[in-house]
Amino acid sequence: MKNPFEGKEVWFFVGSQDLYGEEALRQVAEQSKVICDYFNQQDIIPAKIVLKPTLKSSDAIREAFLEAGANENCIGIMCWMHTFSPAKMWIRGLQVNNKPLLQLNTQLDKEIPWDVMDMDYMNLNQAAHGDREFGFIVSRLNIPRKVVVGHYTNDDVCKNIGIWTRACIGWYEINHLKVCRIGDNMRNVAVTEGDKTEAEKVFGVSVNTWSSNELAAKVHEASDEQVNKIVDEYLDGRYEVAPELQRDGARFESLVDAARIEAGLRNLLEENDCMALTDNFEDLADLKQLPGIATQRLFEDGYGFSAEGDWKTAILVRVANVMGYGRPGGAGLMEDYCMNFVEGQQAILGAHMLEVSPTLTDDKPRLEIHPLGIGGKEDPVRLVFNATPKEDAMVIALSDFRDRWRLVLNMVNVIKPYHDLPKLPVARALWQPKPSLPVSAECWLRAGAAHHTVMVTSTCRKVWEDFARIADVELAEIDENTTVAQFEKDLKLNNAYYKFENGF
Repeated sequence: MKNPFEGKEVWFFVGSQDLYGEEALRQVAEQSKVICDYFNQQDIIPAKIVLKPTLKSSDAIREAFLEAGANENCIGIMCWMHTFSPAKMWIRGLQVNNKPLLQLNTQLDKEIPWDVMDMDYMNLNQAAHGDREFGFIVSRLNIPRKVVVGHYTNDDVCKNIGIWTRACIGWYEINHLKVCRIGDNMRNVAVTEGDKTEAEKVFGVSVNTWSSNELAAKVHEASDEQVNKIVDEYLDGRYEVAPELQRDGARFESLVDAARIEAGLRNLLEENDCMALTDNFEDLADLKQLPGIATQRLFEDGYGFSAEGDWKTAILVRVANVMGYGRPGGAGLMEDYCMNFVEGQQAILGAHMLEVSPTLTDDKPRLEIHPLGIGGKEDPVRLVFNATPKEDAMVIALSDFRDRWRLVLNMVNVIKPYHDLPKLPVARALWQPKPSLPVSAECWLRAGAAHHTVMVTSTCRKVWEDFARIADVELAEIDENTTVAQFEKDLKLNNAYYKFENGF
């Protein structure tokens, strides 16, 4: 996967004013540079922090925000009031801002210099005072923001800036994302439908449809050279290959067919600059197989995918892959299938027909071919594996509630299956939802959350909290502290809030 942070920047705006004189402003600039340089030495912050000239007037502040808004490399703005920057100066700038915002509450010295502190020192180092002034105006203007408090060298400060930066790249990605929807939605299914126009208005994402015949044409046009290269990758040792799919095996031609589908699918996506896609087993034109390994390998390259025309989950998968770049673990389509109600072993078994992401396992997947009872096509090739156990993973769904978008997030522990599954020829994950299976399932149902989810093992929940804050969408969280009564009450309060916010 290409590094999404390459060339991307967070701009560092430092506020002051002319009241303190040139010597004080020189120190402001020098000390701001010290902090900025420190942040840029921390690997946990994945984007470059760029210090801008100290902001001292309303005009300069507005120009700085306008410049940031017009710069594609700027994915977020971090503001710190080094001294006291009167907040009325920030109103016009904040009102034209279109980038994610972080308010940093810090100072240069970790400890107050008790023995030598004088009025000059106190006037210069008064972020405790200035940041409260800035905080008031941002709250007064009702602008969503991340707030990070602490000495800039504290691990938690850098960690939280890094988390927010990952949410910023997720927001940047969704605003530039194009989704290739091959065919339409699965017939009669409700939750995978949605308002694509509203999605583009709120998130910036563009969702459009290409027919399955267009994909089939790309498959037929794929060169033998491209197909053979993909076949070589299937057999180069990265997967454990079933004997019948080897070059001398009885089903080798099915492997070639799968490679040709992958080649055509990649060509269609690349030609249309799409980094997410959906397909539908009910609309396959003359494809020989339902794409299985093709979509699984696209996950490995960072693409978003979901099945049955579910473009919302495809978007979430792409955003999750981008925000989790460089982190261990992965993200991919998941679907709840079966529940284990045995006391002490309550868990959910999730899978999909074929398309579970190999980024969710540390094991070598096995390349297999088996019949598929739907779709009416030849047996599809797929990768089979168990998801690697992971504490504090997440399953996340996006639903369209007409007057708002709702993200539902359930904290889970991915665990090793209690028994082997010798007759289940698909990739799968077993997880224990928090706080328990009955509570999480009831809350999920009450929230109207989707049956397609993205399982995420590469990012923490704070990234998604920051993303939801940036996007200004509802986030309903189910974790170890959740009760049904409180969750239901929160949903009702959220419903009232969004009706008020959007107008009755």
